[in-house]
Amino acid sequence: MKPPVLPILTLESFPQGRARRPWYLEQLARHVANFPGVSQPHAHSFYLLLYVTQGHGTHTIDLVSYDLQPGSLFFMTPGQVHHWQLSEDAQGYVVLFETDFYLSRYPGNRLFEYPFFNHAYPPVLYLLAGETEIQLLMERMWMEHTTPAPQQDEVFRSYLHICLELAARRFPVAASTAEPDEPRHAQQLLREFGACINQQFRGHREVQYYADQLHVSPNHLNALCRRQLGKTASSFIQERVLMEARRLLRHTDATVAQVADALGFEDASYFSRYFRKHTGLTAEAFRTTT
Repeated sequence: MKPPVLPILTLESFPQGRARRPWYLEQLARHVANFPGVSQPHAHSFYLLLYVTQGHGTHTIDLVSYDLQPGSLFFMTPGQVHHWQLSEDAQGYVVLFETDFYLSRYPGNRLFEYPFFNHAYPPVLYLLAGETEIQLLMERMWMEHTTPAPQQDEVFRSYLHICLELAARRFPVAASTAEPDEPRHAQQLLREFGACINQQFRGHREVQYYADQLHVSPNHLNALCRRQLGKTASSFIQERVLMEARRLLRHTDATVAQVADALGFEDASYFSRYFRKHTGLTAEAFRTTT
């Protein structure tokens, strides 16, 4: 049985008429004109920033639709699925970059600590009309991109870093429910938990399995999830499985049986019961809802 797949685009999908680079920058209108397929549902192997200066529309990321308007700055991590609907006058900038490009200059966990790259928060920042720092940086990045100069990658990466840091200052983050003395290694453990789920959720849905992988007890993992995420470890796993199920049901022509197989369920009937229990809808009903 052929597994259902969504298009997963790499930077090679966006040639710019030059030697391969680990980053990409283009004006939004030209990006859409050059690559019309980006308006259809797809995933990426890289990080994405979308900054809008003009126009309106919607930007749907992992099945959740957000208003697209002047001053909106969207953030996406590798693997997320998105598509958009833009007004004809939409303008802005699209920035794509690979993980290693950023980490080669700024190693450590900072890239993974930005709240807008944490799926617990909405992936968009709405800037007010007077908040022009990000726009000015985007314009500087564009100038660097279009004007040949030595050390172009280094300068672009520096602008990118400043852009992310300024966005983090503006990003509204709810107060953490963690204990004041929660050690940093606990947050690292949760990031490892999330990464482990992303890699293995198709074959494993048991808290015990992930606790064993992380060398902690299931009770300890659950306690961390409750403090940091406000949900159980089991709920976190379920959300990842259901997110992928929704992606495949909505964005591919796969049958329910094929989706069940792709997600590691023993049979379609068990998957159907699982999906209905946690969403309140049958798989077929979800596929036909708008």
